[in-house]
Amino acid sequence: MKGLIIKSPWIELILDGQKTWEVRGSNTKIRGTVALIKSGSGKVFGELDLIDSIELTLEAYRESKKLHGIQSEDALALPYKKTYAWILANPKIYKEPIPYKHPMGAVIWVNLPE
Repeated sequence: MKGLIIKSPWIELILDGQKTWEVRGSNTKIRGTVALIKSGSGKVFGELDLIDSIELTLEAYRESKKLHGIQSEDALALPYKKTYAWILANPKIYKEPIPYKHPMGAVIWVNLPE
């Protein structure tokens, strides 16, 4: 299983179902169930379905605040040269976070054992 590393407070908003777009500076071809890792914690806090990745225009970025959580005053420009929304669905919070061994250099994805 792939683990996606997300910083706080974004991971909490995703797991709570309030954030359904993860804005990134790269596309992803990964689809299906992925684990959610809180950055710097060494623990997996839940999982979700990554269902799509779409390139955003500035207009779409500005109009989609409810989906990605960025305040409109911070949306004067796209955050990356090419900006993508990774579309998330069906978040599940684990009752107890699961520890994992973080590999050196991993900043976006981690390969986790099933």
